[in-house]
Amino acid sequence: MAGSLKETSKWTLCKVLVLSMATCAAVDNAAAAQPSDKSATSLPPGYTTTRTGTVHDFEYFTGGWTIKQHRLKKRGVGSNEWEDFPATLCMSPYLGGMITVDELYVPTKGWAGLTLRTFNLAKHQWSIYWISSADGELDTPVLGGFNGNHGEFYGEDQDDDRPVKVRFQWNKLDHDHARWEQAFSYDNHTWETNWTADFVRADTAAVCVAGRPKR
Repeated sequence: MAGSLKETSKWTLCKVLVLSMATCAAVDNAAAAQPSDKSATSLPPGYTTTRTGTVHDFEYFTGGWTIKQHRLKKRGVGSNEWEDFPATLCMSPYLGGMITVDELYVPTKGWAGLTLRTFNLAKHQWSIYWISSADGELDTPVLGGFNGNHGEFYGEDQDDDRPVKVRFQWNKLDHDHARWEQAFSYDNHTWETNWTADFVRADTAAVCVAGRPKR
């Protein structure tokens, strides 16, 4: 009888051990199936494509502006070398402000750019598109809106074939001054600011003709 109990205990212990091993194996397999790259499911601070605004957000920028551009010479490599250059911008609203178009002219660089903004009435959200005279391509938009005098816009793009998250920030500082900043995230954790622009309101008749910067 004692021998039978011992055999039964051995058999029970064996089953428990086998079950435990199987359970551990299942847990290990489940863990292995999870994404190993945490960045694949993470987002840089503040990133969202659900921010909203109003159709009046960009009325402030109607007319002519002179701009001091401050741009990082090399992006995404940890560089601290910047360059400064002037620009002129002229902005016009359309369809009651639902659409805005501005042209940026950079005389010392020999290029220009056009920004197209469209406001989705159902989503209460802006989409901002950039077109450079260097290639004529319509870039992937950033989405968002203003909360008071501060606006944030986010999206995804490619920078020299590297996927990036993009952030635009606008600050209306007072009636005649504003600041724009562009930042990219290459690792889904941190932002690198690579371009800023300080706006000063200008006499539209002096810097614009037919809604475009004077050459």
